[in-house]
Amino acid sequence: MPVIAMTQEMGSLAKDVAMELATSMNLAVMRHEVVDHVAGKMHVSSSLINRLREGRAGIIERVTTDTERVALYSAEEVFELANKGGVVLRGWGATCLLRPVPHVICVRITRSFSKRVEWLMNHLETDDREFAEHEIRRSDHAHASRMHQQFGVTWGDPVLYDLVLNTDRLSVHSCVEQIRQLTTRPEFQESEESRKLLANMTLGARVRAALKAHEPTQEVSITIEARNGHLVLSGILLNPMEKTEVEKVASQVTGVSSVESKLRLMSPSRTFTYSKT
Repeated sequence: MPVIAMTQEMGSLAKDVAMELATSMNLAVMRHEVVDHVAGKMHVSSSLINRLREGRAGIIERVTTDTERVALYSAEEVFELANKGGVVLRGWGATCLLRPVPHVICVRITRSFSKRVEWLMNHLETDDREFAEHEIRRSDHAHASRMHQQFGVTWGDPVLYDLVLNTDRLSVHSCVEQIRQLTTRPEFQESEESRKLLANMTLGARVRAALKAHEPTQEVSITIEARNGHLVLSGILLNPMEKTEVEKVASQVTGVSSVESKLRLMSPSRTFTYSKT
C-alpha cells in the first residue's frame, strides 16, 4: 500500500493536500495522536511537544527537555505508521527518515512567502502583517534547525524529494493528482526487498526508543542493525552492567528474535583521564 511522506510548511496548503490525498486514496493520515504518544512516553504535556516542534518553547523548556528523546520517540512513531502502509505522513522528519525506502514517495509542498503570510493572516483573522511574517519566519527557522540537527541536511533542498509542488501555481486538487500518478509508477511499487528494509528500519527505531526509555541505558550510543528480527549490536560501553542491560532491553523488544552482541567494554585505565598542571 502507498506510503507518502510530505513536508510540513506553515501556509503552504500541505495539510489540505494531505487530507484530500488521504480521502481520495483511502489512506490513513498521521494526526495529532503522535504528539500524544511522544508526550506520554516522556511524561510531559502535549502542548510542550508542540511548542518545541514549532519553535515556540521558552529557553528553560528548550534547556530542560531531552530533545534527543523527542527525536527518537517521534522517529519510532513515523516508522511504525509507515510499516503498516497506506498512510500519508506529514512533517516529523518523515521525508528524511523514510527516504532510503524505495516505495516511499517523498513530497515537498511549498508556496511563496507572501502567500503564506496572507494565509496566516486570514487563518488568524488579523491584519497584522508584521506579526504574521514573524510567525512564518519563526516556524521556518524551527524546521530548518531541526532538520539540520537531526539529519544534517538543508531544509528545502529539492534533492531530498521525489516531487516538489508549488501551490502558488497548482491547486490542491492538481497536487493530489500529481502525487496519485506517482504512486502508480514502477519506481514506487512495493517489493519484498523494500518491505523488508522498512521493517528492519522500524525494528531498529523501536530498539533505540526502548533503550532511551530505560534509565540504565538511556545515555548509551551504539550501532543497531536489524535483519529480519535479528539484531547486531556494536559499539563501546563503560562497564559490564551497562552491556548486560543493553542486551537485555534489546532482546525484549517486540519483533526481536535474536541478538548478536559485538559490544566492547572500555578499558578501565581509559574510562577516566585526568591531567595535572
